[in-house]
Amino acid sequence: MPVALIWLIAALALAGAEALTGDLFLLMLGGGALAAAGSSLVFDDLWVQGAVFLVVSILMLAVVRPVLRRHFTSGEGMPVPAKALEGKSALVLDRVARHEGQVKLDGEIWSARPANDDDVYEPGDHVTVVHIEGATAVVQKVV
Repeated sequence: MPVALIWLIAALALAGAEALTGDLFLLMLGGGALAAAGSSLVFDDLWVQGAVFLVVSILMLAVVRPVLRRHFTSGEGMPVPAKALEGKSALVLDRVARHEGQVKLDGEIWSARPANDDDVYEPGDHVTVVHIEGATAVVQKVV
């Protein structure tokens, strides 16, 4: 079996194992194995291929992994379109109480609950969206 194929199998195995962990560590080692597979086409010496694997893996762990982790964990919470709905007016379609209700907001039907648990809004009332919690609009009466 050619050495390049062994490195390629190792790269695929490391990438597959990464799918189970999600830590981006094994994926960086897989990148090193892929580089070693490429170097095996140029260099026959196993020591050179091992050095390429080691150097590329360390560089990927030191440079690429932190950038990717920052990118994946840089979530700013609520998506911008949902945040844009805050402060908008909505029309009550079904009675809005502590655990029930629907409003028409920006042409779409949303589940809703009042900002104050004791408030109840009847169909036809106009309310303002205080904030969005998941798929629920938290609303209060327009004064």
